[in-house]
Amino acid sequence: MRYVQLSVMVAAATACSSAFATQYLNQEQAQKLMFPEASGFREQDLALTVPQMQQVEALAGLPARSVHWRVVGAYKGDALLGFMVLDDVLGKFELISYAVGLNLDASVRQVEILAYRESHGGEIRLPAWRRQFVGKRAQAGIMLGAGIAGISGATLSCTHVTDGVRRIAALAQVALAK
Repeated sequence: MRYVQLSVMVAAATACSSAFATQYLNQEQAQKLMFPEASGFREQDLALTVPQMQQVEALAGLPARSVHWRVVGAYKGDALLGFMVLDDVLGKFELISYAVGLNLDASVRQVEILAYRESHGGEIRLPAWRRQFVGKRAQAGIMLGAGIAGISGATLSCTHVTDGVRRIAALAQVALAK
């Protein structure tokens, strides 16, 4: 009997946690949205070295968090246009999947929310909030309250996505910029 009760509770918790999940874009849709002029995309393996991780941490003011990153190069013919980096951060309780488009100079081109799984705070998907990142680099203007305005009711989501974008901009400066 106790096993049945536990099974029902686990099933209910799982159903509740995924009830708010919304998939907005997949990888292919995001890369075409960020680089409409691109004729092709190539996934790249990016593994940071220890010195690169230390540089990312110094630039971002945050832990580098991972050695391996999911990166897609956007090309027009043979010419590299920029990069898209895919990442996940924790909102309040659930993961937020997002993508950051980067120019060759490591400035942010665009931010897209791919999947949002929280019950509140989905306003981070609003274009006006995401546009705040455009043109910014890791060491200038990518911090909540100092270049990026927060959204009431979405404080943790705003904070964690902003930190993630700053980390990715630092990653781009260290390992991707030409």
